[in-house]
Amino acid sequence: MVAPNGYERLSAQDSSFVMFDGGRGQLAISLVAVFDAAANDSLPFDIARYRSYVESRLHLIPHYRSVVQKTPLQRHPIWVDDDRFDIAHHVRHTALPRPGGTSQLKELAGSITSRPLDVTRPLWELWFVEGLAEGGFAVIAKVHHCMVDGVAGVGVVTALLSPVAEFEDPPAKPRKPWKPRPAPGLLDFVRDSLSETTGLAVDAARNLGGALQHPGEIADELVEAVGSGFNTIVTGLSPPPVTPINRPIGTQRRVEWNDVDLVAVKDVKKRLDGSVNDVVLAVVAGAMRRFFERRKLSVKGLDLRVIIPVDTRSGAVDMSVGNKVSSWFLDLPVSECDPRTRFEKIREQTRKRKQQNAEKGVDLFLRFADWSGSSRLPYWGVSLIHAVRPYNMIVTNVQGPPVPLYLLGSRLRSLVPTVPLFEGQALSVAVMSYIDRISFGLSADWDSLPDLGDLSQLVGASFDELREAAEGSERPRKRRRKRASTAPVEARANGASAVV
Repeated sequence: MVAPNGYERLSAQDSSFVMFDGGRGQLAISLVAVFDAAANDSLPFDIARYRSYVESRLHLIPHYRSVVQKTPLQRHPIWVDDDRFDIAHHVRHTALPRPGGTSQLKELAGSITSRPLDVTRPLWELWFVEGLAEGGFAVIAKVHHCMVDGVAGVGVVTALLSPVAEFEDPPAKPRKPWKPRPAPGLLDFVRDSLSETTGLAVDAARNLGGALQHPGEIADELVEAVGSGFNTIVTGLSPPPVTPINRPIGTQRRVEWNDVDLVAVKDVKKRLDGSVNDVVLAVVAGAMRRFFERRKLSVKGLDLRVIIPVDTRSGAVDMSVGNKVSSWFLDLPVSECDPRTRFEKIREQTRKRKQQNAEKGVDLFLRFADWSGSSRLPYWGVSLIHAVRPYNMIVTNVQGPPVPLYLLGSRLRSLVPTVPLFEGQALSVAVMSYIDRISFGLSADWDSLPDLGDLSQLVGASFDELREAAEGSERPRKRRRKRASTAPVEARANGASAVV
């Protein structure tokens, strides 16, 4: 919402991430992008050139020159232009000791991810990293969750990069230089609050008129959304299992990643009659099973409760709204030893969520909060989640750019996402595709998961296990079960242990 004096209110969902963060600047979504060397690699790395280029693209992505403040009356978060904006504060330059390998880049990514964003400035940073062993450079991006979700993050990448391979000089800045808008005063907020109240009343009358014209459709949608919301609340109020990844966390982070072939992932989902997201979740479930077993922990009866962000956009990405997602709760069957059965249990849940439109309940709550203009509703929602802590971890999967992208002539080689940790959640998994690869980015609390590198390797092992199961899926499943039921107990036990 744009007020007459030019500031903008954050949406209810974007505001909730400000509240979750509590002014600490730690809830940042990150991307690690690795680029090949440009054609003129013999020249010294010129950070001023990259700063100039990034600044020339900021008009494409709103709020990257704005700070978060709060209204004096409702304490609602708003965007206000930063009158001391300095591109050098946001586009940073560092280097690895040559030759820097992947392990050194992961360590640096963890260190940069651990640093809180300065909440008195626009909530983003780009770190350009020299010294990679294979040539080229990396960019580690940090953007606060109130500014982007995974889908919007892909939009930012697309805005900053180019599908053109030729070497380019920084484009000319917009003809009209950017000037910060004057900061609002108390009288501005009072006037705008009255204006908003009038506008909300007009919107309510308009929406009511539309509802009266189509009462059946509105009633059906409302019943569906309320039913979906009730199911979500019931699931969320039941406590998740107690695990080693659910404990108080500190400020330091470890970052790891692994990637698999996207064509192979699509082949598995086709053979097993599921979706790419089903494959991703089954891979995470298998990796967590192996991870807990490696720690000598029992996985008997263990189903990890995960929250799955679901994009609710119906059209193109509106970059002025950072987040437009709802969520599903799913149980990852970590206790199941057979990879194909794990996949089928996950597929059954995701299909059920789709049939129930499970995301509509949360979406209705957020839409109502935006419509009402209330800053209390997001606060109550955040407080409830803090109190209940209804899930063990976050697993998010986003479709990334399907074509090669370039930064001033340098080809983007790989793209790895990570998402922030919330209190009591020491591990998160973010997955993103790029051309023909799909990357699993892992972020963890430093003290809770010193063996995060093991889990990263187990992602690959879990996918290989699932792919082998899928390649044997042409044989009718029922026949195999029938033959197994007539076999000696010892043979069935040996077969089960061989799958683990």
